[in-house]
Amino acid sequence: QVQLVESGGGLVQAGGSLRLSCAASGSIFSIDEMGWYRQAPGKQRELVAVISSGGSTNYAGSMKGRFTISRDNAENTVYLQMNSLKPEDTAVYYCYVQYRYRRYWGQGTQVTVSS
Repeated sequence: QVQLVESGGGLVQAGGSLRLSCAASGSIFSIDEMGWYRQAPGKQRELVAVISSGGSTNYAGSMKGRFTISRDNAENTVYLQMNSLKPEDTAVYYCYVQYRYRRYWGQGTQVTVSS
């Protein structure tokens, strides 16, 4: 009943920027936590950033200072602004929302950073 649609991925050169968005729809009332994971080929899924319902944020160390997570509660949307992108940021990025004790996932969006 909850669907997440991601957009904003693509191909960008090193040093460039991308803005990912993830919109939740369905029967939703007051989403709690929202965030992003990523998975690169041959690597485990890793947490990128989390934002609470109150707006507090946490970032993985390698993304701190380069990435910014934000949310629009009225639109049930979470964003990930990615600046100063590096080739090692290349991965499939997955958004998620925590709602009523369950976690729902987006379909993933490919981010490719060329050197």
